[in-house]
Amino acid sequence: MKKIKLIWDFRGINGQKTSIHQEKHLVEYFKLENKRLFESGTETVSEIHSFAYTIINIDDLDEIKMRLKPHRAQNII
Repeated sequence: MKKIKLIWDFRGINGQKTSIHQEKHLVEYFKLENKRLFESGTETVSEIHSFAYTIINIDDLDEIKMRLKPHRAQNII
């Protein structure tokens, strides 16, 4: 099963708090829609850049991309 990491970037002094809040909504969405979510979380890049992410089945990419509009993606090897 091929997976992909979807990323939502947040910048500014509230970026870390916003990414944590976004991740909660992402988890809720996947539960509500009965979609498989392999992993979710947040990462802090710097004081002014954080991001929320999900790792999903690549077969769900088109639907998730259209509905949740991630900023970028990374292939999972």
